[in-house]
Amino acid sequence: MPTAPTRVPQQERSRATQARLLEATVDCLVEHGWSGTTTTVVAARAGVSRGAQLHHYPTKAALVTAAVAHLAERRAAELRNEAEALPAGPQRLDRVVDLLAAAFTGPLFVAALELWVAARTDAELRKALVPLEARIGREMHRATVDLLDVDERRPGVREAVQVTLDLLRGLGVANLLSDDSARRTALLHTWKRQLATLLTTDDDPPAQRSARPH
Repeated sequence: MPTAPTRVPQQERSRATQARLLEATVDCLVEHGWSGTTTTVVAARAGVSRGAQLHHYPTKAALVTAAVAHLAERRAAELRNEAEALPAGPQRLDRVVDLLAAAFTGPLFVAALELWVAARTDAELRKALVPLEARIGREMHRATVDLLDVDERRPGVREAVQVTLDLLRGLGVANLLSDDSARRTALLHTWKRQLATLLTTDDDPPAQRSARPH
Protein backbone atom coordinates (compact mmCIF):
# COMPACT_ATOMS: atom_id res chain seq x y z
CA MET A 1 0.00 0.00 0.00
CA PRO A 2 1.26 3.54 -0.72
CA THR A 3 2.66 5.43 2.21
CA ALA A 4 0.42 8.25 3.45
CA PRO A 5 1.96 11.69 2.97
CA THR A 6 3.60 13.11 6.07
CA ARG A 7 1.66 16.00 7.55
CA VAL A 8 3.71 19.05 8.44
CA PRO A 9 2.93 20.17 12.01
CA GLN A 10 0.91 23.37 12.29
CA GLN A 11 3.64 25.15 14.24
CA GLU A 12 6.21 24.38 11.54
CA ARG A 13 3.84 25.56 8.80
CA SER A 14 3.24 28.75 10.75
CA ARG A 15 6.98 29.44 11.07
CA ALA A 16 7.47 28.81 7.37
CA THR A 17 4.66 31.24 6.52
CA GLN A 18 6.14 33.91 8.78
CA ALA A 19 9.59 33.43 7.23
CA ARG A 20 8.19 33.87 3.70
CA LEU A 21 6.35 37.02 4.74
CA LEU A 22 9.41 38.54 6.39
CA GLU A 23 11.72 37.78 3.48
CA ALA A 24 9.17 39.17 1.02
CA THR A 25 8.78 42.33 3.11
CA VAL A 26 12.51 43.05 3.07
CA ASP A 27 12.64 42.43 -0.68
CA CYS A 28 9.73 44.84 -1.21
CA LEU A 29 11.27 47.54 0.99
CA VAL A 30 14.53 47.33 -0.97
CA GLU A 31 12.85 47.28 -4.38
CA HIS A 32 9.80 49.51 -3.89
CA GLY A 33 10.47 51.56 -0.75
CA TRP A 34 8.05 52.21 2.10
CA SER A 35 5.19 53.55 0.00
CA GLY A 36 5.31 50.60 -2.42
CA THR A 37 5.47 47.99 0.34
CA THR A 38 1.82 47.28 0.99
CA THR A 39 0.62 44.27 2.94
CA THR A 40 -1.25 43.08 -0.17
CA VAL A 41 1.89 43.21 -2.30
CA VAL A 42 3.93 41.41 0.38
CA ALA A 43 1.34 38.64 0.77
CA ALA A 44 1.24 38.09 -2.99
CA ARG A 45 5.04 38.03 -3.25
CA ALA A 46 5.29 35.56 -0.37
CA GLY A 47 2.60 33.32 -1.86
CA VAL A 48 0.53 33.70 1.31
CA SER A 49 -3.17 34.46 1.58
CA ARG A 50 -4.24 37.86 2.79
CA GLY A 51 -5.96 36.23 5.75
CA ALA A 52 -2.80 34.37 6.79
CA GLN A 53 -0.77 37.57 6.53
CA LEU A 54 -3.23 39.45 8.75
CA HIS A 55 -3.25 36.57 11.23
CA HIS A 56 0.52 36.80 11.74
CA TYR A 57 1.01 40.55 11.27
CA PRO A 58 -2.23 42.56 11.58
CA THR A 59 -0.67 45.92 10.62
CA LYS A 60 1.93 47.13 8.16
CA ALA A 61 4.04 48.53 11.02
CA ALA A 62 4.07 45.14 12.77
CA LEU A 63 5.05 43.40 9.53
CA VAL A 64 7.90 45.68 8.52
CA THR A 65 9.44 45.98 11.99
CA ALA A 66 9.33 42.19 12.37
CA ALA A 67 11.02 41.88 8.98
CA VAL A 68 13.84 44.23 9.95
CA ALA A 69 14.32 42.40 13.26
CA HIS A 70 14.41 39.08 11.39
CA LEU A 71 17.03 40.29 8.93
CA ALA A 72 19.10 41.87 11.72
CA GLU A 73 19.19 38.56 13.58
CA ARG A 74 20.19 36.73 10.41
CA ARG A 75 22.96 39.25 9.65
CA ALA A 76 24.23 39.02 13.24
CA ALA A 77 24.48 35.24 12.89
CA GLU A 78 26.37 35.68 9.61
CA LEU A 79 28.79 38.09 11.30
CA ARG A 80 29.42 35.57 14.07
CA ASN A 81 30.19 32.90 11.48
CA GLU A 82 32.47 35.24 9.53
CA ALA A 83 34.26 36.18 12.77
CA GLU A 84 35.52 32.62 13.11
CA ALA A 85 37.67 33.13 10.01
CA LEU A 86 39.12 36.48 11.09
CA PRO A 87 42.91 36.55 11.45
CA ALA A 88 44.42 37.25 14.85
CA GLY A 89 47.24 39.39 13.48
CA PRO A 90 47.61 42.80 11.84
CA GLN A 91 44.83 42.24 9.29
CA ARG A 92 42.07 41.68 11.86
CA LEU A 93 41.04 45.32 12.25
CA ASP A 94 41.02 45.86 8.47
CA ARG A 95 38.82 42.81 7.94
CA VAL A 96 36.41 43.77 10.72
CA VAL A 97 35.89 47.27 9.32
CA ASP A 98 35.33 45.81 5.85
CA LEU A 99 32.74 43.34 7.21
CA LEU A 100 30.89 46.12 8.99
CA ALA A 101 31.05 48.38 5.92
CA ALA A 102 29.38 45.61 3.91
CA ALA A 103 26.61 45.44 6.53
CA PHE A 104 25.91 49.15 6.01
CA THR A 105 25.46 48.74 2.27
CA GLY A 106 23.39 45.55 2.36
CA PRO A 107 19.62 44.96 2.21
CA LEU A 108 19.13 45.33 5.96
CA PHE A 109 20.50 48.86 5.89
CA VAL A 110 18.43 49.83 2.84
CA ALA A 111 15.24 48.42 4.38
CA ALA A 112 15.95 50.07 7.74
CA LEU A 113 16.60 53.43 6.12
CA GLU A 114 13.24 53.28 4.37
CA LEU A 115 11.62 52.80 7.77
CA TRP A 116 13.62 55.58 9.46
CA VAL A 117 12.42 58.12 6.91
CA ALA A 118 8.81 56.89 7.04
CA ALA A 119 8.78 56.85 10.86
CA ARG A 120 9.47 60.58 10.98
CA THR A 121 5.84 61.26 10.07
CA ASP A 122 4.18 57.92 10.95
CA ALA A 123 3.53 57.77 14.70
CA GLU A 124 2.54 54.09 14.71
CA LEU A 125 5.66 53.05 12.86
CA ARG A 126 7.88 55.27 14.99
CA LYS A 127 6.49 53.75 18.20
CA ALA A 128 7.35 50.26 16.96
CA LEU A 129 10.66 51.18 15.36
CA VAL A 130 12.42 53.24 18.04
CA PRO A 131 12.84 50.41 20.61
CA LEU A 132 13.79 47.96 17.85
CA GLU A 133 16.48 50.25 16.47
CA ALA A 134 17.81 50.86 19.99
CA ARG A 135 18.16 47.11 20.51
CA ILE A 136 19.78 46.54 17.11
CA GLY A 137 22.18 49.42 17.79
CA ARG A 138 23.25 47.94 21.13
CA GLU A 139 23.73 44.51 19.57
CA MET A 140 25.77 45.94 16.70
CA HIS A 141 27.97 47.85 19.13
CA ARG A 142 28.56 44.74 21.24
CA ALA A 143 29.29 42.65 18.13
CA THR A 144 31.84 45.23 16.96
CA VAL A 145 33.61 45.20 20.32
CA ASP A 146 33.77 41.41 20.17
CA LEU A 147 34.95 41.35 16.55
CA LEU A 148 37.71 43.86 17.27
CA ASP A 149 38.58 41.95 20.44
CA VAL A 150 38.99 45.15 22.47
CA ASP A 151 38.18 46.11 26.06
CA GLU A 152 35.74 49.02 26.06
CA ARG A 153 36.44 49.65 29.74
CA ARG A 154 39.55 51.41 28.52
CA PRO A 155 39.14 55.16 28.10
CA GLY A 156 38.14 56.11 24.58
CA VAL A 157 37.49 52.60 23.27
CA ARG A 158 33.70 52.78 23.49
CA GLU A 159 33.70 56.13 21.71
CA ALA A 160 36.05 54.86 18.99
CA VAL A 161 33.78 51.90 18.31
CA GLN A 162 30.68 54.11 18.14
CA VAL A 163 32.38 56.64 15.85
CA THR A 164 33.29 53.76 13.55
CA LEU A 165 29.67 52.64 13.36
CA ASP A 166 28.43 56.19 12.83
CA LEU A 167 30.98 56.73 10.06
CA LEU A 168 29.97 53.51 8.31
CA ARG A 169 26.30 54.43 8.60
CA GLY A 170 26.96 57.81 6.99
CA LEU A 171 28.98 56.25 4.20
CA GLY A 172 26.15 53.78 3.63
CA VAL A 173 23.69 56.64 3.16
CA ALA A 174 26.05 58.36 0.73
CA ASN A 175 26.21 55.17 -1.33
CA LEU A 176 22.44 54.92 -1.82
CA LEU A 177 22.02 57.36 -4.71
CA SER A 178 25.31 56.75 -6.54
CA ASP A 179 28.31 54.45 -6.43
CA ASP A 180 30.46 55.93 -3.68
CA SER A 181 32.84 52.98 -3.41
CA ALA A 182 36.03 54.83 -4.42
CA ARG A 183 35.59 57.60 -1.86
CA ARG A 184 34.44 55.10 0.78
CA THR A 185 37.52 52.94 0.24
CA ALA A 186 39.85 55.94 0.64
CA LEU A 187 38.11 57.17 3.78
CA LEU A 188 38.07 53.74 5.36
CA HIS A 189 41.77 53.30 4.63
CA THR A 190 42.47 56.50 6.58
CA TRP A 191 40.04 55.63 9.37
CA LYS A 192 41.52 52.17 9.86
CA ARG A 193 44.88 53.75 10.68
CA GLN A 194 43.24 56.23 13.06
CA LEU A 195 41.20 53.50 14.72
CA ALA A 196 44.27 51.32 15.24
CA THR A 197 45.91 54.23 17.05
CA LEU A 198 42.83 54.89 19.18
CA LEU A 199 42.54 51.26 20.20
CA THR A 200 46.22 50.94 21.11
CA THR A 201 47.40 52.20 24.48
CA ASP A 202 50.76 52.43 26.16
CA ASP A 203 49.58 49.69 28.52
CA ASP A 204 49.46 47.14 25.70
CA PRO A 205 52.24 44.57 25.85
CA PRO A 206 54.78 44.94 23.03
CA ALA A 207 53.55 41.83 21.23
CA GLN A 208 49.98 43.16 21.18
CA ARG A 209 51.06 46.58 19.94
CA SER A 210 53.02 45.02 17.11
CA ALA A 211 49.91 43.12 16.06
CA ARG A 212 47.94 46.31 15.48
CA PRO A 213 47.51 47.35 11.82
CA HIS A 214 49.89 50.01 10.55
